[in-house]
Amino acid sequence: MANREVAAGSARLPRRLVAGLFDASAEHYDRICRVMSFGTGQTYRRDALTRAGLQPGMRLLDVATGTGLMVREAMAILGDESLVLGVDPSAGMLREARQVRYRVVRGLGEALPFQSRRFDFLCMGYALRHLDDLHETFSEYLRVLSPGGRLVLLEITPPDSRVGSWLTRQYFQHAVPLMTRVVTRNSASEHLMRYYWDTIAQFVPPADVVSSLRESGFVDVARNVVHGIFSEYVGRKRSVSDSPHH
Repeated sequence: MANREVAAGSARLPRRLVAGLFDASAEHYDRICRVMSFGTGQTYRRDALTRAGLQPGMRLLDVATGTGLMVREAMAILGDESLVLGVDPSAGMLREARQVRYRVVRGLGEALPFQSRRFDFLCMGYALRHLDDLHETFSEYLRVLSPGGRLVLLEITPPDSRVGSWLTRQYFQHAVPLMTRVVTRNSASEHLMRYYWDTIAQFVPPADVVSSLRESGFVDVARNVVHGIFSEYVGRKRSVSDSPHH
């Protein structure tokens, strides 16, 4: 893989500044996501979790859990909130997530504060582009998964077509910040959503994500594209029944 570093180029902001934007936007975040997705975001999250193989009884870790948007749909599938745990570096986001009534821990994906082989399923929604190092983080994800455990990482990726890419840029770079300003009247939230597009545009190519997952030890790695812009990266930790040539 040519580049394991997840750098947003010139758009990359210091981690402390990004954390501050998330903290200041936390109370508005759910509303922003509803408006930005025209109310379809939660249905998509649940469908993505189902496609990736989340089933009742699995122990789930939601990395970059935010306000708990992924967890709400996961709990509808699992049927047991005691099976779910979330981790996020933003104190503001975790304060909002606690209203969903599941266990949350403050921490980073690159250094998960959990014992090895603890979870059967790991998910992360729209936070890949905020990581510092793909290989380091994916190695941590592999560590905390039990043998045979699965993961799904959701991300927004500009379409390959010139027209599709232009439309995506116009929407996220201009329309979304404007809608955020109107809906929240919060300057930090508007700034966060302007940064949102910058990180999408400067993120490493999808092939690098797939390669890094494989190099980190995941098998059955694939990238599924939904509606042209939603990338679902999936993979599985080897189980004892896997052959050496799997």
